[in-house]
Amino acid sequence: REQFGAPLANNQTIQFKLADMATKLHTARLMVRQAATMLDNKDPNATAFCAMAKRVATDAGFEVCNDALQLHGGYGYLQDYPIERYLRDARVHQILEGTNEIMRLIIGR
Repeated sequence: REQFGAPLANNQTIQFKLADMATKLHTARLMVRQAATMLDNKDPNATAFCAMAKRVATDAGFEVCNDALQLHGGYGYLQDYPIERYLRDARVHQILEGTNEIMRLIIGR
């Protein structure tokens, strides 16, 4: 997409946003992998780490999808582009298998 005669990707603010989005996704993936490893190894703290990973991953997924939608402007809402579906799917994952508020209760115990 272009704005003011130049690709949006050339804008430093957009580059920073993309870097933040990539970092959030990578962090979430690492947490999920660590939680899965702990679960496989029958670590006594696995339940809390799985709750942390679920909460962080679903929140990060939703934030990244929302940011992507913002970057696409009005096109982000069109069904011609998959972003609107990704956003809805990410939001549902914050609720399925226990809401993120319940995950916080599990972590706090």
